[in-house]
Amino acid sequence: MDNRKSFDRTLDDVGNIVELGHVNLTVPDQALATIFYVLGLGLTRDPYMMPGLDLMWVNVGRAQFHLPTRAPTIMSGVIGLVVPDLDAAERRFCAVRGPLASTQFGYLRRGDCIEATCPWGNRLRLHAPDPARFGAITLDMPYLEFEAGPHARLAAIRDFYVEILGAVGGMDQDARGDFAWVAAGPGRRLIFRGSGQQRPFDGHHLQITLADFSHPYRKLAALGLVTRDADPHEYRFQDVVDPSSRAVLFTVEHEVRSMRHPLFGRALVNRDPDQTNRNYAPGYESWRWALRPES
Repeated sequence: MDNRKSFDRTLDDVGNIVELGHVNLTVPDQALATIFYVLGLGLTRDPYMMPGLDLMWVNVGRAQFHLPTRAPTIMSGVIGLVVPDLDAAERRFCAVRGPLASTQFGYLRRGDCIEATCPWGNRLRLHAPDPARFGAITLDMPYLEFEAGPHARLAAIRDFYVEILGAVGGMDQDARGDFAWVAAGPGRRLIFRGSGQQRPFDGHHLQITLADFSHPYRKLAALGLVTRDADPHEYRFQDVVDPSSRAVLFTVEHEVRSMRHPLFGRALVNRDPDQTNRNYAPGYESWRWALRPES
């Protein structure tokens, strides 16, 4: 008798993109960035890397924001975050309204999420932990949602990531319409919607890690898309193109790393933003980014 259980094994397919590591957005003022990303969002400045005044790395679960000091860059879309407590996030946002009053900062509780805008116009969408939607995470960056414009060729965008990078991807729809999705590591997605208006590319980037590092490089190089050979463990490209016609479909810089990159899999420190000197409890400084599995 065959006692094996029946599972949909495709649900565990990750594809060649094994990590969405960070989003890099330049900011003109590190103090205002600290107020928004650390005090407002409740995230943690990386205690080991980039301790100076011209570049801040901010940890959000297993991912990061990289925030160098330059003229601001704005992503064409929305950065999705899961945070432990939306009520606590709303209280923190209320507390920083004064220091950020002269900026583009704003937030709105809308249904089961908070839509927030950073001091320079980048949009974020904060969600509470939801195992059915996001898995066991309590703090993370589960998706980047790009607005590719009303005439976007979403299926062709998906095909680029599948055929050139070896990713798992698909098409789906929700209350806001059709979208293309690309798996970017366990529990992470790049999402492309045919809405909004793609902003002129201004130099911001996302970082991904590939298991098969060399074959996508050869395909990108054959299409003339590699823009930078940084070191043995990193290269970059900007244009997402139709694999057949080579027409440019979307532009955002991709920092592509291999799994041999020294920073791959580095454990990131996350704090409990609700703990202060007045309610301090030894041993509870760190925040666990995942829920405990049910027994």
